[in-house]
Amino acid sequence: MTGGDRLWRTCAYYSAFIGLGLVLSSLGPTLPALAKLTGVSLGSLSTVFVARSSGYLAGAVLGGRLYDRFPGHPLMASMLGVMALTMALAPLSPSITALTCVFVCLGVAEGTLDVGGNTLLTWLYPSGLGPWMNGLHFFFGVGAMSSPLIVGYALGHPYGSVTIAYWCLAALMLPAILMLLLLPSPQIAGHARQQGGALRAHRTTIFLLAGLLFAAVGAEVGFGNWIYTYALTQQVAEESGAALLTSAFWGAFTFGRLLGIPLAARLAPTSILLLCFLGCAVGSAVALLQPQAVGMVWVATIVSGLAVAPMFATVLSLAGDRMPITGRATGWFFIGSSTGGMTVPWVIGQLFEPLGPTSIFVVALVNLGVGLVVYTVFVMRGPARQAEQP
Repeated sequence: MTGGDRLWRTCAYYSAFIGLGLVLSSLGPTLPALAKLTGVSLGSLSTVFVARSSGYLAGAVLGGRLYDRFPGHPLMASMLGVMALTMALAPLSPSITALTCVFVCLGVAEGTLDVGGNTLLTWLYPSGLGPWMNGLHFFFGVGAMSSPLIVGYALGHPYGSVTIAYWCLAALMLPAILMLLLLPSPQIAGHARQQGGALRAHRTTIFLLAGLLFAAVGAEVGFGNWIYTYALTQQVAEESGAALLTSAFWGAFTFGRLLGIPLAARLAPTSILLLCFLGCAVGSAVALLQPQAVGMVWVATIVSGLAVAPMFATVLSLAGDRMPITGRATGWFFIGSSTGGMTVPWVIGQLFEPLGPTSIFVVALVNLGVGLVVYTVFVMRGPARQAEQP
C-alpha cells in the first residue's frame, strides 16, 4: 500500500468520525425540545440514553464480528446511512416509544461504525498508531463541537426547529459515505481470523480496558449530554448560552484530543490516563464549589472537556501495545464504553429532578473513582503481553 492510499483511507475514517461526533453530541442540546415534542418529563426521556446505548452495545458486538469477516468500507458506509435515516426520523416520532425505537437503531449504527473506524485504523497503522488514533478521535471532537452550534442556531432561528436541526445533521453524513464507497477496504488482519486463543489469553486485560472505557465514556457522555439542561435549570444561561456552553465543552474536548497527539508521542499511555482522571475530578469539584456561579460552571466545563478528551484514544492505544487487536476484541472494548455511556447519563437523569442538577457532578466523581480503581489494578498487573502470553 502506498503512502497516498493510506492517507486517503485515513481521511475517510476521519470524515466518518466527524459525522459520528455530529450525531452523538446532538442529543444533549435537544433534550428539552424532544421532551416537549413527546410530552414526557426529562427523567422519562433519559430512557433514550439507555435505548441508544443498548443499541450501541449490540452494534459493538455485531460489528466486532463483521469487520473480521467482511470488507470494512461498505459496512461503515451503510452504518452512516442508517445514522442519517434515523436522525431524519427522530423528530417525527409521535411518542416516547417511537423515539426510543429510533434511538435503538441509531445506537446500533453508531456502535458498528465506531468499532469499524478504530479497528480499520489499527490495521492501517500496525506501528506508530498513537498519534493517528488521537487524530481520529480529534475529528470526532470536531463534529461533537460543531453539533451544538448547528442545533443552537436551528432552535434559535424564528423558523427553526429540532426537525431542521436533525435533518441538517443527517445531510452532513453524505461526504463520508461517498468517500468510503469510493475507496477499497484494507485487508483483514491475519490474526483476526485466528482470534479465539488470543482473546482467551488476554481476557483479563480486555476486561480491565473495558472498565477504563466505561469510566471514560461515562464521563464524556454524562457531562456532554446534561450540561445544557443543567445550565437552563440552574439559570446559568438561556437557550443560546446553554448551547454555547455545550459547544465550549466539545470545543475543549476537541482541543484536548488535538493536544493528545503530541502527548501520545512523548508520554506513556498510563501517565496520560492518570492526568486525565485527575483533571476530570478537578472539573467536577470546581462545579460543586459554586454550582450557580456562571464563571465556575464555565471553568468546570472547559477543564472537564480538556481532561476527558484523550482518554478514549489513549486506552485504545494502550490496548494495541499490550495485545493483538481484532474486530472482536474491539467489540468487547466497546461493550465497556457503551455500558458507561448508557449507565452514567441514565443515573444522572434519575437523580436530576429529585436530588437537583448538581447530581451531574456527584455522579461524575463516583464514576471517576471507579475508573481510578480499575486504573490502579491495570497498572499493578504490568504489561499484558508479558504476563499473558501462553
